[in-house]
Amino acid sequence: MQPNNPKVLMAKPGLDGHWRGILVVSMALRDAGMEVVYGGNMTPQEIAEAAAQEDVQFVGLSLLSPGHMRLISETLDALRERAMEHVMVVAGGTIPEEDVPRLKTLGVAKVFGPGSPLEDIVAFFRQSACQPRD
Repeated sequence: MQPNNPKVLMAKPGLDGHWRGILVVSMALRDAGMEVVYGGNMTPQEIAEAAAQEDVQFVGLSLLSPGHMRLISETLDALRERAMEHVMVVAGGTIPEEDVPRLKTLGVAKVFGPGSPLEDIVAFFRQSACQPRD
């Protein structure tokens, strides 16, 4: 796999049942040549475990229900507990704009809101995959 075609785990932390966005983004990343592991609904601990087992470069989280701050924070903590700070976390969904700065402070690399162009999402993953991570 080339560096600009990373391996991505896509997951929905919690019990949110809104699937369309994550499926569309997963297919766009796949169609752009990236390897996408689709996890569906998972707990933050399951997301971190799958990220470790699959040796992914990115975790994409889709959230369309309340509780996004807690679920994203718990996912980041679970990744840190497994010494996986090198995995870049990207969030998407109906996340209020006022929460984005706090999410970035917590460690989220990028937040894509509803209606984000698929080309922008793909470009972000490609460009970020080429940048060295600590």
